[in-house]
Amino acid sequence: MCDFHISRRGFLKSAGAAAAISTLPVSMVELAFAEPEKNFTFAYISDSHIQEIEGAKFVRNWDRGLIRAVAETNLLNPKPDFVVFGGDLAQLGKKSELDHGAEMLAKLNYDVHCVMGEHDYYLDLGKYWSELYGPHYYSWDHKGVHFITLNSVLTYDEWTHERWPTEMQRMIEMAGLDNPNGSPFMVGDKQREWLAKDLSKVKTDTPIVLFSHSPIQKIYKGWNFWTEDAEQIQELLQPFDNATVIYGHVHQIQYNQIGNISFHAVMATAWPWPYPETYAQAEQHMPKLTVPMNRADPFFERDATGWQLIDLNSGRVAMRYNLYNNTNRTVKYNPATNQPEDEAYQQPESRVAPQIHY
Repeated sequence: MCDFHISRRGFLKSAGAAAAISTLPVSMVELAFAEPEKNFTFAYISDSHIQEIEGAKFVRNWDRGLIRAVAETNLLNPKPDFVVFGGDLAQLGKKSELDHGAEMLAKLNYDVHCVMGEHDYYLDLGKYWSELYGPHYYSWDHKGVHFITLNSVLTYDEWTHERWPTEMQRMIEMAGLDNPNGSPFMVGDKQREWLAKDLSKVKTDTPIVLFSHSPIQKIYKGWNFWTEDAEQIQELLQPFDNATVIYGHVHQIQYNQIGNISFHAVMATAWPWPYPETYAQAEQHMPKLTVPMNRADPFFERDATGWQLIDLNSGRVAMRYNLYNNTNRTVKYNPATNQPEDEAYQQPESRVAPQIHY
């Protein structure tokens, strides 16, 4: 492989490093070049849902999740080049919640790139978020990799601007997990046009890492684990040798491979979500789970909000999950089926490639 290409492989090469991160509620990614001195890592924290109770009182569990993630990220060795926060810093998008979360993030000893979640957006449509963190979507280059951040939580103008009597009512409706008054997420025409122009300037052998909040795929519409124009964004990524999409929002382990694009869900620091039964009927969108996930303990708020190790191997998904007080899991890419598979939660007879519809 030429030196200017990225050969993606695992990291955490020493047992000491593996032990040091065995309980962290953040994700760590290494991009490994043909020349090892060019390697770099970044860390990813997501979905803290800082929630105000009254005045200076906030939900302690969610505070502690983010505080711990920040503190332990500062202890990482090797140190990441930067940190990404994956969205839903606040629960109801209030200035007090965003300020409280921003105060915690400010303790990170790294440059921070932020992705906006729906809980950050729908109270004031991202106005205060922009004051804190700047544009809602943007791109940058770092050591030969092209990084993109999208606002993937937009929706139809009629729903956003005309339906609700107050801004808080709009926020509450979008914040509901299983709410028929909700609306599907999308990137939208304007942002897709910007993305097309941005990618037109990038060589197709350049590694692409795209950060979004909602998944850039259609997984489960009932819970809004869904992006309405996902296929159109996937089409823009198809010309590239390797593209990786990393997203938050879903608070659970998810993985997928669609053509050249690998998908990784990053777990939350706040709480885990279970898998709805309808995933069993959605194998065209996600690898079919034939054994239910070991459910997190609802009385242990840190359970299933553990440390996720992402091995980007030739653009294919491979992940190890160290889960607090729960069964660790490993997901590996199977070249025979061209899909990632969880050996503990996908029975051998089910290992057939799902049909992906574009």
